[in-house]
Amino acid sequence: MSFNEQFDQHGIWRQEFASRLKQLGQWMKANDVLNTVVEERLQRLESQVRADKVMVAFVAEFSRGKSELINAIFFSGYGRRIMPASAGRTTMCPTELGYDADIPPCLRLLPIETRLQPQALMEWRMAPEKWQQIGLDVDDSAQLAQALQKVSEVRHVTQDEARALGFWHDNNPEDNPPTGPDGLIEVPRWRHALINIAHPLLKQGLVILDTPGLNAIGAEPELTVSLIPQAHAVVFILAADTGVTKSDLSIWREHLVAGSDGDDNRLVVLNKIDTLWDALSTPEQVQAQIDRQRLTSADILGLPVSHVLPVSAQKGLVAKVTGDAALLQASQLPALELALGQGVMGQRQKILQTAVAAGIGALKSEAGRVLRVRRRDQVEQLLELRGLKGKNVSVIKLMRTRVEQEQTDFSTGNVKIHAARSVHLTVLDEVVTLLSMPALKAELIGLMTALKQPGIKLRVKKIYGDTFSRLRESLQKAQELMGTIQSMLDTSFRHINASYGFSLQVPKAPEMSRYLQDLELIERSHLQYFGLGNVFRLVQTEFVERLGRALSSRVRMVFETALSEVQLWNKSALAQLDTQLRERRRNFERRLEAIERIQQAASGLDARISEMNDQENQLKEMEAKLEELTADLLELRPLHGAAQSSPVASVPVAVAEPEKAV
Repeated sequence: MSFNEQFDQHGIWRQEFASRLKQLGQWMKANDVLNTVVEERLQRLESQVRADKVMVAFVAEFSRGKSELINAIFFSGYGRRIMPASAGRTTMCPTELGYDADIPPCLRLLPIETRLQPQALMEWRMAPEKWQQIGLDVDDSAQLAQALQKVSEVRHVTQDEARALGFWHDNNPEDNPPTGPDGLIEVPRWRHALINIAHPLLKQGLVILDTPGLNAIGAEPELTVSLIPQAHAVVFILAADTGVTKSDLSIWREHLVAGSDGDDNRLVVLNKIDTLWDALSTPEQVQAQIDRQRLTSADILGLPVSHVLPVSAQKGLVAKVTGDAALLQASQLPALELALGQGVMGQRQKILQTAVAAGIGALKSEAGRVLRVRRRDQVEQLLELRGLKGKNVSVIKLMRTRVEQEQTDFSTGNVKIHAARSVHLTVLDEVVTLLSMPALKAELIGLMTALKQPGIKLRVKKIYGDTFSRLRESLQKAQELMGTIQSMLDTSFRHINASYGFSLQVPKAPEMSRYLQDLELIERSHLQYFGLGNVFRLVQTEFVERLGRALSSRVRMVFETALSEVQLWNKSALAQLDTQLRERRRNFERRLEAIERIQQAASGLDARISEMNDQENQLKEMEAKLEELTADLLELRPLHGAAQSSPVASVPVAVAEPEKAV
């Protein structure tokens, strides 16, 4: 199954899951088991699934055929090239293709001059008025292709301007762009491009990142610090006739290996295998030459040979447009699509389903606990009422007095209960302080100050390592403190359970291990910036400012997410107590109401017992329904095998006829 078909099915699964999750939430609300924590968990799950994005980054040196490969995989249904893919340098700036329903179809372009200002790329995203916006007509492929040519635009600037923009380095002349006869230097006109179109795959959450060559990648730290490391798949493109060149290896080592979380999300494409097709060689000889190039490239890059795939993107695009099945097979494009589908989507689905399973388990536990408390109270009240059968009026009156006394004692005991719930708050405040933004800023200030020091920064690499060591210590300390909180809550809850017959359980504390892994990945992803190879770049004020902002933004996201999880964990623990307090108060009201009815009419006891039996059966049915609804969510899996609908991924919205299945 191709990547497009796999992604199409992933989108169908997300939509169905969100629909069933909504049904579960409505059922919980209708049956009064939706407390604030359960509601927050539902909202987080729904947001996680609906907003799930899958980013595929295409990375290569100039003229390796990145844009042509994107055209062949995603846009062949337009019957022409959509992304500019002529000979020479085409994509001059990082280009993201995605879909946002709140924004009309458009191309947004951020001027290259924004590099002269201190704001990070993430901050510029929040300032749409600073971008040039060009409307796109998704029904007109010619207009669409013409508009997207804008990402190829360049400017010619002086050497001083190029230096200020980060494209000229006096100490690394071999990396500098060529100087024209007029003494001017060609640089990209735009810093970043965002393309928003309602392509079927993009609507389902796919984000495509088309990157420029080595010089532009290195000049924009946020690409290697944030965007590329967060991609769920990285497709690194080489030329089949040259294999791994020096500049290819530089991109691989500096920007992909350092920021990678392993080999599973990286594929290497040997593009342009049609340059090896030779009328004087047999097909077997040509394939043997391709296989040798695969083995050599895999060895140089340190990858399994299965991760290096030969392709002719140009022939694959032509074959799809013309319906030439033989040429399509010769291009070997279907093998790459299959690898993307099985690898990227398989992993993404596995990660998302693991997160979903944990969320559904927590939901089921929270709601199930409410129902169990109700059933227990119901059983106790039913036994109490059955004990009144055949008793005289004085006994029933005595029963009322006893229930009223229990209610009074319970209200008096509320003070102790509320005192017990706050016993851990001092320690919790320590955790919140450790993970707070002021604490994070204090940890980073030493590194930021070192980066801003003028001249060569010989000690900055050590300061960088020390900073991340302290950040890891903060997360580890937070984990230890949460262990202390869990122990305190466990002692407090056991005491309350014994005193009041509650069934409180302390939820498992969040694991900081995944945030420690995120920190390690961030540290690795831009460690190369602090090595000797970049010692002169670290002298450039504008470069270190962009690097510092990109680093701070990424680390802040880790700590904010960790803090949010800790706060939800605390809410979950205390919500149990609130729920059981509320249920106990309702239980007293129901008991007194039943006795009142019995005192007013002799037949009231039997009627009330009958009602209680019915309510007990209803609670059993609710427990069964909760089990059914959560099981349905957990059992929901993306479709496998042949797609249930046409592979719309390669077809523009306005095209009625689906592309012929490959």
